[in-house]
Amino acid sequence: MKLQPRRLPEEPNVNLISLVDVVLLLVIFFVLTTSFVRQSQLTIRLPESASRAPEAVAEAPALEIIVTDRGVFFVNGRALVDNRAETLAAAIRRVQPAEGVQSVTISADARATHQDVVTAMDVAGRLGITDVRIATLRTPDGQAAD
Repeated sequence: MKLQPRRLPEEPNVNLISLVDVVLLLVIFFVLTTSFVRQSQLTIRLPESASRAPEAVAEAPALEIIVTDRGVFFVNGRALVDNRAETLAAAIRRVQPAEGVQSVTISADARATHQDVVTAMDVAGRLGITDVRIATLRTPDGQAAD
């Protein structure tokens, strides 16, 4: 009888070098493809328009919201008691006819805050007004006003 020495089963061997290589390549890939944006360093210049608006506007806007430089809202020429969004929404609901207003023109003072204009646009959107227009002035020579 031939006896062979008893072999112990081999322990599984995990090759970590390949795994480290793959992870390192993934890290390098993500570092190189990620864009780092610092919004505090962005400087933007808003676009200017010298084109004319279409002259074939059939009817006047049904609703006009005026925003002053102090953030006071006027709805169709009537001042509101405060500048909260709820007050503006209530005033628009009062002015709206039964079928609902579908367009609004927002005339904002050049020194009005961006937040006040966005508040007026947000309130109009929440009330289902789909056509929001921003009124601007043009200089006499046809160039956009600064």
